Amino acid sequence: QVHLVQSGGGLVQPGGSLRLSCAEATGSSLDYYVIGWFRQAPGKEREEVSCIKISDGRTYYANSVKGRVTISRDNAKNTVYLELNNLKPEDTGLYYCATGVDPWSSIQALGYMWDGDFGNWAQGTQVTVSS
Repeated sequence: QVHLVQSGGGLVQPGGSLRLSCAEATGSSLDYYVIGWFRQAPGKEREEVSCIKISDGRTYYANSVKGRVTISRDNAKNTVYLELNNLKPEDTGLYYCATGVDPWSSIQALGYMWDGDFGNWAQGTQVTVSS
């Protein structure tokens, strides 16, 4: 059973950067998964951020973060990273990673990454962008 554990996050000023990590904690392989990142701001619904297919590195970015966020993987460490740059106050929220198998069909059909395609949600990590 896959168990994801997040680290990183914190308080940063506008324009700053953070790196979030999402690691598999039990030794289970992530090779067949897509790892997705979502976030939820207070009083708002969870929204898409980015995802990466572990086997071939295929990536997807939500329009709201495109150009400011980089997702990457370290297969040897069974870890996915989310690099957040030029952060804005509206990036504030609880960030979650999760496993998926095929979010691409929903992305094509809906135009966005759907959290219903994901499971094994990690515990979440807070990102606060404030001066």
